Amino acid sequence: STVLRTEASALGSNLSVVQIRQDFNKNLINVLQTGSSNLTLADTNQEAANSQALSTRQSIAVSALALANQSQQSVLQLLR
Repeated sequence: STVLRTEASALGSNLSVVQIRQDFNKNLINVLQTGSSNLTLADTNQEAANSQALSTRQSIAVSALALANQSQQSVLQLLR
């Protein structure tokens, strides 16, 4: 009877340790999943702003090239 009580007490103590470790691991998994989600999900507002900025830069570059081409044509006409 004494041996059974001692073993039951040790088993209860071990169960507490296992439950604490299980809770810790669940919390760690949640933290890691949240962190990975934050790393992989893009901010759509920021990406839209970046896309608009790139589009604007491209339009300005096309306009600049067109103006440069027109000025070259004007110089050639003056030389004729």
